[in-house]
Amino acid sequence: MKVIIIEDEKPAAEKLLKAIQKADSSIEVPALLNSVNASVEWLQQNPMPDLLFMDIELSDGLSFKIFEKINITTPVIFCTAFDEYWQEAFEHNSIDYLLKPVKQDKLETALNKYAKLKQHFSSGFQQLLQWQQQSAGNGYKKRFLVKRGTDYISVRVEDIAYFYAAHKLVCMVDKKKQKFILDQSLTDIEKQLDPAQFYRVNRKYLVQLTAIKKIKTYPKSKLQLELEPVVSEDIIISQENVSAFKEWMGS
Repeated sequence: MKVIIIEDEKPAAEKLLKAIQKADSSIEVPALLNSVNASVEWLQQNPMPDLLFMDIELSDGLSFKIFEKINITTPVIFCTAFDEYWQEAFEHNSIDYLLKPVKQDKLETALNKYAKLKQHFSSGFQQLLQWQQQSAGNGYKKRFLVKRGTDYISVRVEDIAYFYAAHKLVCMVDKKKQKFILDQSLTDIEKQLDPAQFYRVNRKYLVQLTAIKKIKTYPKSKLQLELEPVVSEDIIISQENVSAFKEWMGS
C-alpha cells in the first residue's frame, strides 16, 4: 500500500511517518509534501496513492484547495490541530479525522477502518467514491455535521426548517425545534444548498420551502411569512424581493 503525507511542519510529518511505519511496516510512503502547490504538482505527475494523510492548514492555504485543482480519487485521513473543520473534511473523501498530537492507537484504528472499507468495496474505492458522488446528487449539501454538547451529530438537509443570523451567530433550526449554532455565514451556507429548496427571504433568514406554513400580504406591497417551527418575530419579504420570491414559490 502506498501512502502520501501532506504536512507543512517537518517534525510532525516525520513523526507521522514513523507512526505509520510502526503500525504497518509494509506501507510505502513515496513522498512527504508540505504545501497545496507541491501536492497538486506531485499528484498531477504521479499515480494516485492508496491513501492520503493530510493536514488542513498548510503554508499556502487550506488543503481543501487541492481538491479544487485536481480530482482526488483516493480516501483521506485528515490530521489537524483544529476541530472546526470536521464538517468540510467529510465532504472531501475523508474516512477519519485525527486531532494532533496523533495517538498511535487512533492512527491504527484509522488504518483498520481503511482496510475494512477496502475489503467491503472489493473493486476498490472508486466504487465508494462513486456512491458518495451519487449520494451528493446535484452537488448540493445533503447533511450538516453539528455539535451538541460534547458530541457531533449529522442533520439531514431535509430535516432543517431554517437558518437565521442573530448577534453575530448563525443558528440552524430543525423541524423538531432543535437549535444548533454554526460557524459559517448565511451567505456561505446558502451557496451549499439547493436553491429550489432554500430561499434567502431577507438578510436574517434562509428558509426551507416546507417550513413555510402561510404567506400573508403586508403593508407597502410586502409579504409576511409564517414558519413552522414558529418564529417569535415577523418574517418580512421586502417589496423588491416579492416578485423573485413568488417566482421561486411557483417554480
